[in-house]
Amino acid sequence: MIAVISRVAQARVEVGSAVAGAIDKGLLILLGVAQGDGPEQVAYLGSKIANFRIFADQEGKMNLSLLEVSGEALVVSQFTLLGSWRKGRRPSFDKAAPPAQAALLVEAFILELERLGVPARQGVFGAHMMVYMENDGPVTFVMDTSAPD
Repeated sequence: MIAVISRVAQARVEVGSAVAGAIDKGLLILLGVAQGDGPEQVAYLGSKIANFRIFADQEGKMNLSLLEVSGEALVVSQFTLLGSWRKGRRPSFDKAAPPAQAALLVEAFILELERLGVPARQGVFGAHMMVYMENDGPVTFVMDTSAPD
């Protein structure tokens, strides 16, 4: 799994003219599911993100987690995070999980965040979405469960 997480003051995702999900203070999470991902990656990434200390404490240091600031998560499925761009001029998505598997794991990830105590909203899997965010910082990290530390 690959997640691009951005600390936001607010974020929303729209499908057509309807708001599919919206949050105030929290994290916008663009989530890509790779072939071979499963419950282990869901649990690891969910816990890592919920407890990742990237919110400022009273001294302005990144010392508080999403849970500690009572933040929310907006999860947007994004298979293009698994795109390979090095060969040719058109991206290849061979590493991305098939849509049916990816949809199940995105849902499992959202349920894992909620199980951990993070209120989570989401976009619409497979839909064309407009994503809006007010990046706080800006603070953005890329987490890849398959990458070595």
